[in-house]
Amino acid sequence: MRVALVAESFLPHMNGVTGSVLHVLRHLGEAGHETLVIAPKAPDTIGAVDAARTELLRSVPMPSHPQVRLVFARAARIAGILRDFQPDVVHLASPFVLGWQALVAADGLRLPSVAIYQTDVVAYARKYGLPKATALVEGHVTRLHRRATSTLAPSTASIAQLNELGVDRVRMWGRGVDAERFAPERRSDLWRARTAPGEQLIGYVGRLAPEKQVEDLRAVADIPGTRLVVVGDGPSRAQLERELPRAIFLGHLGGDDLARAVASFDVFVHPGESETFGQTIQEALASGVPVVATGCGGPVDLVHSSLDGWLYRPGDLGDLRARVEDLVGDDAKRRAFSRAAREGVRERTWSALVGRLVQHYDEARDLRRIDDALFVRAAIRPETVARTAPAPHPIAWHRYVALGDSITEGLCDTSRMPAGMYRGWADRLAMLLAHGSAGAAPFRFANLAVRSRRVRDLETDQVTRALGLRPDLVSILMGANDLVGHGADPLALAARLEAQVRRLRDAGVDVLLVTPFLPRRRAARLFARRFAVYASELRRIARDTGSMLLDTEAHPALGDLDMWADDKVHMRSRGHRFLAYRAAEALGVPDAEALGGLDAALHADDDAPDPHGWLRRHALPWIWRRLHGCTAGDGLSAKHDDYVDLPVGGDGVRGRV
Repeated sequence: MRVALVAESFLPHMNGVTGSVLHVLRHLGEAGHETLVIAPKAPDTIGAVDAARTELLRSVPMPSHPQVRLVFARAARIAGILRDFQPDVVHLASPFVLGWQALVAADGLRLPSVAIYQTDVVAYARKYGLPKATALVEGHVTRLHRRATSTLAPSTASIAQLNELGVDRVRMWGRGVDAERFAPERRSDLWRARTAPGEQLIGYVGRLAPEKQVEDLRAVADIPGTRLVVVGDGPSRAQLERELPRAIFLGHLGGDDLARAVASFDVFVHPGESETFGQTIQEALASGVPVVATGCGGPVDLVHSSLDGWLYRPGDLGDLRARVEDLVGDDAKRRAFSRAAREGVRERTWSALVGRLVQHYDEARDLRRIDDALFVRAAIRPETVARTAPAPHPIAWHRYVALGDSITEGLCDTSRMPAGMYRGWADRLAMLLAHGSAGAAPFRFANLAVRSRRVRDLETDQVTRALGLRPDLVSILMGANDLVGHGADPLALAARLEAQVRRLRDAGVDVLLVTPFLPRRRAARLFARRFAVYASELRRIARDTGSMLLDTEAHPALGDLDMWADDKVHMRSRGHRFLAYRAAEALGVPDAEALGGLDAALHADDDAPDPHGWLRRHALPWIWRRLHGCTAGDGLSAKHDDYVDLPVGGDGVRGRV
């Protein structure tokens, strides 16, 4: 794979972002991938790193933090670099300024982008007391990560934060730790004796800046028999040295010197509340040092309270002091925590983490193909099938009811049916469910869908009748007829549908939601935004109600014209088969694709060509009905308004469905 890494900061300035990029570059190179780094150029920047090609762009120092460099390159310049390299994926390391321009460039080239959420710049702006800037920063972070193909966040807290901002496609990806460098064996009695002879060491490692809340360490700076040791540098160092006169400030340490210092601590303390992860915590744990950290943000996922450290109540400095005193005052507990700390990071190697990163790259490539096929992007975008489909399992359903309109009724799908009767996707899905059902009891199926029905018919009729049948599975594909109507409001329609889904879920019924879809025709673009917004809401409803989802936007082939019948608004047999197999996958039916392939091989489409022409047969009757206030479904009842039995194994399926 060819990977372009765009880093907001880079060598010689070492921080969490730079360190992660260097580890990723090394392990990608060892695995045979080709890499390009696009990063700020500093006066003393090092050139090539680990055989990676580098494109260093002119930058200026940030006034308050001169070691932080800002690049104001145009997207066109970055697009030219990317076009020359031809990457398979663009990796955005903690993107903000340069990362935004790279994202715009990647979008223009239709390249998948993976944004790494590593720095909580919103919290930083808030800590620096910039309320107006905070709102601007929050808006920028939201736009950036919603535009990226996917976002990788290092902790459950950061995932929750991004979800609150409305960012979709967020995955968990932590940070690796160099467990060879950071190890208990690095502990040095000589170093301890030189640093603070005869005292226990309470250590902190990190940047000395307001957002790190290092001043909170005053709560532990005077514990008898201990010495506070601070490793790191930054704009707050002079002030902190005045506030913590007994503490030992060692400045910036790196490499083996840092590893020796961390392993020589007795307790590691991390007070920052705006950490998305907390790499120094992980390094302390790898060194066998118990950690006391604030109980919010990234540390929550790293520190297992009462096992390898303690999480104290955020802002409660008395609790912080008590937790540290507990460890420095109990040698046996500290040794037990130390062993658990080292064991807990055994599987968090950079090699393993970069292996998972490559999997995220592959997923982003699949997502980009889905995105490129969309008419319109909505707030919550479709996911890959692998992410939405459950693992195959023995089918537990025996009573299935299908709700919907003409698509679920099966209009235009006459395959193997008597004249005037239809066999749609839900009928085919029932056959697949019957084939996959465990046990000897018959599989029961009802199809309450009727052409021209709308969401209001779910409310007034279909859901009530379905509940009367006491099903254990209900599918809902409804809303298309509403969305093509004048002045349709997709948000209001989705809210009404959600109420019916909750009725079913409250009754203990499993629900499969299917997003309505459009053929890939020019005229369909008139309604594309409504359909996209409605589908986005159905994704949210499925998530919030614990329903299953068949997201048709994740299957662009469904829009191909050869899936659609001559009337241009319904599907032919091929389309119904395709939809049925995808629904079976979404439900975890074992061997759904194989069963579908067998069905297709044994029964070719028998759709007859339309001899009367589209205008006479379809358009004129529709116009007549509209003029007279009628619908095609007036006076019709459901074709299976009560259960039909489908024997397990499907021997009698054809005759009954």
